[in-house]
Amino acid sequence: QVQLVESGGGLVQAGGSLRLSCVASRSDFRHNTWAWYHQPPGKVRESVAAVTPLGSTNYASAVKGRFTISRDNAANTVYLQMNSLKPEDTGVYYCNAVRAGIPWGQGTQVTVSS
Repeated sequence: QVQLVESGGGLVQAGGSLRLSCVASRSDFRHNTWAWYHQPPGKVRESVAAVTPLGSTNYASAVKGRFTISRDNAANTVYLQMNSLKPEDTGVYYCNAVRAGIPWGQGTQVTVSS
């Protein structure tokens, strides 16, 4: 059973930064596109950033220029550097491999105060 363990969330003031990490116990980690997802309170979970096996990235318009996704294949880890945080970035953040059917992890809570 593949496990996803997200960490790095916390409480931060608007304008601050956080770095999220996601460790995946998956032997073919390097072959997957990985994404970070944001679930605001009471809303659906949506992708905010993704990184392909070759390192190409794409971002949701709401976070472009503020968030940076990266990956370390040797460590089976995906990162999300979050800068210039806004209150609307508040929510639970999850990572997952795109279209791989992996059960979701517990996520990590990010709270941005105004």
